[in-house]
Amino acid sequence: MLPARPPSDADGDALLNSPSTESTSGPPVVAARSLLGTAWLRIRRSRVARAALAVVVLMILFAVLAPVLTAIEGQDAYTTSTSPDVLDDYGTPGLPLPYYRYPSSDHWLGLEPGLGRDIFARMAHGAQVSLVIALLATVVSVVLGTVLGAAAGYFGGKVDMVISRVMDLFLAFPHLLLVLSLTPILQSRLGDTALGNGSLLPIASLVIILGFFGWAYLARVVRGQVLSIREQEFVEAARAYGASHRSIIIKQIVPNVMGVVLVYATMMIPTNITAEAALSFLGVGVKDPTPSWGQMLNAAQQGNWYLTDPWFLAVPAGALVITVLAFNLLGDAVRDALDPKSSRG
Repeated sequence: MLPARPPSDADGDALLNSPSTESTSGPPVVAARSLLGTAWLRIRRSRVARAALAVVVLMILFAVLAPVLTAIEGQDAYTTSTSPDVLDDYGTPGLPLPYYRYPSSDHWLGLEPGLGRDIFARMAHGAQVSLVIALLATVVSVVLGTVLGAAAGYFGGKVDMVISRVMDLFLAFPHLLLVLSLTPILQSRLGDTALGNGSLLPIASLVIILGFFGWAYLARVVRGQVLSIREQEFVEAARAYGASHRSIIIKQIVPNVMGVVLVYATMMIPTNITAEAALSFLGVGVKDPTPSWGQMLNAAQQGNWYLTDPWFLAVPAGALVITVLAFNLLGDAVRDALDPKSSRG
C-alpha cells in the first residue's frame, strides 16, 4: 500500500473553494430586521396604509409650503375684498358674486362671504395652525404619558399609587367640558405674559390644554407594559451592573415601549386635530382673523352662509375629514405593523 500523501496548500484551497462545503450548501443566511424595519415593510405592503401615508404627507407639505403656494396664487389669508364688484349688495348681501364664489384662476377656491378673503390662502395657513396645534399637543401628551407611566410601572409602591390616582382623576373628568371651561381661563392668564393678545395666544393655550389633559390614557398603557418589562433579565442585568434608575428607565425601559408610544401618537394626532376644530368652531379656540379649519367652519356657521351655498362649509369640512381619516388609517396600519402577534409581513 502506498503511503498517504500529506495534504498540501493546493488541496486546502480546493477544499475551501469546493461548492460542496457546508458554508455554501447550508440554508441561506437571512439578515434580521428591526421592529421598525419590519413595521415599515408591512406598511409598504398595504395599499390602504400607503394611500393614507401619501395623504398625510401631502397635507403636511400643504401646510409647510403655505407661504409658497399663496405667493404663487398671488393672494394672502388676511386681505379683505368687500367692494360691490366682489360681494353682492342686493340679493344676498355679503355673498361673493358668482365669479368669486367658486374656484377660478385668480382665487383657486373662491372667496369667503362677509369679508371676501381668499379661501385657498386661509385653508393653507389654517392647515399650518391646525397641524401645529395637533402635533405639539401630541408631543406634550406623549412626553408626560411616557415619563409618568414608566415611573409608575418601574418604581411601584407609593410612586405607582400616587401617579395611578392622578391618572384616574384625569380620566374621570369629562374631557370636552373641562377643556371648554379651562381654555378661556388659561387664555386670560397667558394674556398677561409675553404672548400678549397676539395670534400665538390661542395656539399656545390649546397646546397646553390638549397636551396636559391627554396624557393619562397613554400613561396607563405604558405603566402596564413596564410592569412586565421591569422583571426581564436585561433589566436585572442592568441593575446588577450598578446602572442608575434613570439610566435603566431611559436606556432599557423606554425603548421597549416605543412601539406602544408610536401607535398612541399616530392615533392622538387626529384626535387633537378634531379637538382644535371643535373648540375653534365653538368660539374658544383660534379666533378670527387667525385662520384655522375650525375657525373657518365657525365663520360659515355664524353667518348661515352654508344655508345659501354649502361650498363655504364643504371646503374646510372636507379637508378636516380627509386629514383625520388619513391619520386614523395610518394609525391603524402602524398598530397592526408593530403588533408582534400579527402574521402579516
